[in-house]
Amino acid sequence: MIWPFVRGLLSFYVTMSCASNRRVTSWYDSCSDIQGVLLDISGVLYDSGAGGGVAIPGSVEAVKKLKQSGLSVRFCTNETQCTRDHLVTKLSGLGFQVKRDEVFAPAPAACIVLKDRNLRPHLLIHPGCRPEFEGVDCTNPNCVLIGDATDEFSYKNLNEAFRVLVGLQDPILISMGKGRYYKETDGLTLDVGVFMKALEYACDVEAEVVGKPAKAFFLAALQDMGVQPQHALMVGDDVVNDIGGAQSVGMRGLQVRTGKYRLEDEHHPTVHPDGFVDNLKQAVDLLLQHRGQ
Repeated sequence: MIWPFVRGLLSFYVTMSCASNRRVTSWYDSCSDIQGVLLDISGVLYDSGAGGGVAIPGSVEAVKKLKQSGLSVRFCTNETQCTRDHLVTKLSGLGFQVKRDEVFAPAPAACIVLKDRNLRPHLLIHPGCRPEFEGVDCTNPNCVLIGDATDEFSYKNLNEAFRVLVGLQDPILISMGKGRYYKETDGLTLDVGVFMKALEYACDVEAEVVGKPAKAFFLAALQDMGVQPQHALMVGDDVVNDIGGAQSVGMRGLQVRTGKYRLEDEHHPTVHPDGFVDNLKQAVDLLLQHRGQ
């Protein structure tokens, strides 16, 4: 009587295994209509850190192949420790072919928001990012804007931002991202979202996020490429901000197992990537192979 049970168990296992494989490979089985690709930078192209960081193996060649394929490519980053010019220079030094107008970052988007709404920010940002805000009126602040300020997130500076917010009748907190952490060469590092949440709690205010995962951020990059969301693929290492943000506007989201990726991302309760790959090289190879390139 045990053999029917064993045969049934084996049949169930094989069926489930095949179904699982179909789910894993489905992202590239249906990629013939992909016209544009958005790439995260930190954790996908390189790991930041001392000396400018290091390129993730295979990523330089992957970007080159992707650009040669004829697909539209843009780089969507929540990097707020430096200007776009500095970031492009750093990436070029690592061997990447990246132009300034291909990079979408939170600081330029935040400047547009400030101008459109006549906002005068109290800035809690990294010194390397300050040149992006030259010409912005910061006198008599009527809002607080924060980015990944790293060592500038001292008690004194956070308390000063708190005092500005709590003293406003209608407090406005703008955050250039909401990530919890990111990967550097020496390990995981706290991101701006942790400090954003502290100010939200202290001031009983909900932050407005400029950058990933905000829908407007992804849509701006898609508009620049002239590609509709259903024909675009986002490749990132952050399951919530990269993948969840992209999927919220109708894009497909592919997560790499580099950067901040952790095993539990594959079982996230609310975000389910369209696929997982070991790195950007594997993603590009599979994408182009199944496009007949």
